Amino acid sequence: MAATRGWWSRHGSQTILVGLLLAASWVVRQTNAAPLYELYRWLSHPLQDAPSPEAVRADARVLELQARLGELKRQNQQLKDLLDYRESQDAEAIAALAIGRSADRWYEQIVLGIGSARGIRVGAAVSAEGGLIGRVTNVTPNTARVLLISDPSSRVGVTISRSRQLGFIRGQGSNLAVMQFFEKTPDVQPGDVVVTSAVSRRFPAGVPVGHVRSLDLEKSPAPEAVVELSAPFDYLEWAFVQAHSVPNLGDDE
Repeated sequence: MAATRGWWSRHGSQTILVGLLLAASWVVRQTNAAPLYELYRWLSHPLQDAPSPEAVRADARVLELQARLGELKRQNQQLKDLLDYRESQDAEAIAALAIGRSADRWYEQIVLGIGSARGIRVGAAVSAEGGLIGRVTNVTPNTARVLLISDPSSRVGVTISRSRQLGFIRGQGSNLAVMQFFEKTPDVQPGDVVVTSAVSRRFPAGVPVGHVRSLDLEKSPAPEAVVELSAPFDYLEWAFVQAHSVPNLGDDE
């Protein structure tokens, strides 16, 4: 017993220290050194200078200016693209900004910031980069409401550009539409370009509408094709309105 006490008096402190080190090593391993990191943060926090309110506000202003600069660059590029597109359009087409669009009627209609004061009339065809998007159904002096061709109530007389097969498309509330053919055995295949028909009573002829994605030639009462619309219906920001109206003689179908 005396020998044990003698050993402990000589080596006890070293034994306790080794045990603590082993325990600490185990804790570090199990916690990925999180306690040491928190201890470091607690010890060093008083040494770190907190940013002043002026510095915080300055950083916020820099972030705001960077965001504004990025938006201006994007708008500048968009305007350049629109100018290039405008040169390929009818000389009487008028550019208009989309100023209203309801989330629950996203694929049904948009409101443009242009109206009768600029010569816009009901029935005018409306296009965007990519092709046809709809027609004007209501005007005020400064606004025009556009029924989109993606609206399920919309009908557009169209033709297959390659084979000149005629039919009409009806909207599906998305960037897809269904084309119904007038012939029982139409000459059509996936990838064919769809444009407005020369016999359309609402739209100018030859305006791009989309391309054929898939076919159902056994569909009754008439063969059908799924058409992917070419205009960016998900994000319409600008449109071009024909200054002259197409005579409205009734539904295209």
